[in-house]
Amino acid sequence: MDNIIGGVPSDVLGMLGDLCSKLKHGSITLEELESFVNRRNPFENRRTVLAQWEALYRGLGVVVDLGGVRIPAKRRGFDRLIVVPQGIKIQRAYEACASTFPCWKWAEEDLDAVVSENDRDPNRDGTYAIWLRERVEADEEWKNKSANQLRGCKIPGATLLERLLYELKFFKETGRHLDIKNVTLCAGSRCRDGHVPFVHFSEFDGEVRVFWSFPGDAFGSLRSREVVS
Repeated sequence: MDNIIGGVPSDVLGMLGDLCSKLKHGSITLEELESFVNRRNPFENRRTVLAQWEALYRGLGVVVDLGGVRIPAKRRGFDRLIVVPQGIKIQRAYEACASTFPCWKWAEEDLDAVVSENDRDPNRDGTYAIWLRERVEADEEWKNKSANQLRGCKIPGATLLERLLYELKFFKETGRHLDIKNVTLCAGSRCRDGHVPFVHFSEFDGEVRVFWSFPGDAFGSLRSREVVS
């Protein structure tokens, strides 16, 4: 017979302790716990999204098993999961976009050579996942904030790789583009000359365009996408 502590079996207390630990470290989210309490499958949506990412990467020739990836704890309002596998590079993501819809980039060189600093790098850190706000336009909260200001305030921003992968998956889901009116400042990346890449869709050219700004540039349509990691 199980030991009873305070009227609760000890094995139940052990499972509750394990649950608290997983909530603390983000391997189980509050949303998943809420689903379980309400007798809904808490992991069904996560499995579906991970399977979608696996299928996308298979189409790029990158075979991955994302079953063990750590999903960070969600924050309210951050509902778009981006999964970045070890082995994927910025140039490959750009080429995947360019083979799916018209694209333009300012650099003739490989983007991985030009964009040399990234807050998160799957080839350095391994496979990872982040949450972004589920929005067509970049975060209004960070308009008129330069990359230097965001870094000073410790507001993590999407990298160029993450922004290109979001574009690719969003287009495959909807047939539409991100940043029709504004521009995503990829504040999580820096070019080797210190410039900051940005991405937007140009209705005039019908292209997804990758260009750069100065790290001190700040205006209303240049907006970072905040990251939960």
